[in-house]
Amino acid sequence: MSGTIVGPDGKDRCRWCGAAPEFLPYHDTEWGYPVDDDRRLFEKLALEGFQSGLSWRTILAKRENFRKAFRGFDFDKVARFTERDVERMLADEGIVRHRGKIEAVINNARCARELVKHEGSLAAFFWSYEPADAELAAPQTASTSPGSVALSKELKKRGWKFVGPTTVYAFMQAMGLINDHVAGCVVRSKVDQARRRFRRPARRSA
Repeated sequence: MSGTIVGPDGKDRCRWCGAAPEFLPYHDTEWGYPVDDDRRLFEKLALEGFQSGLSWRTILAKRENFRKAFRGFDFDKVARFTERDVERMLADEGIVRHRGKIEAVINNARCARELVKHEGSLAAFFWSYEPADAELAAPQTASTSPGSVALSKELKKRGWKFVGPTTVYAFMQAMGLINDHVAGCVVRSKVDQARRRFRRPARRSA
């Protein structure tokens, strides 16, 4: 089976984006483009954690509700959440009401603040795990990679939760650390161009 489908403009795209109407704009304008904004990075890793055991369609449909519930994924604000906030979200039908995942995001917000103190930014830390050129040369088909395993291990070491290698790999794909648009996808070359123009953030020197 081909890895592409023909989009409404007659151009080929990754097959997965044909599974739901809302996937097409997400695929064309977000997925795979490099991101260096700490809030967006934190949001995506949080949402990938919520996706565990569910479909991305479910999470994408609820994304705006998640943003409201988690104060725009400002991790400085989320880090100050209390049990009252947990109960508020458990009563919120607009999000996935899973106590463990909600509490993990709050925990991870506190970990994110500590990470920024030591690394300068989340972006600098995450982008230090960008795969080497040899690994980037061809699209990946696996659900994990050496880089996602290493990043997952380091995050867990720093106290983060719901950050297994598969979750981290999906995060790396979406945030542009890897260009996993399949060969023949019209967006793949656009992402390549964006990655070439992208200035990688540097980690803080020891």
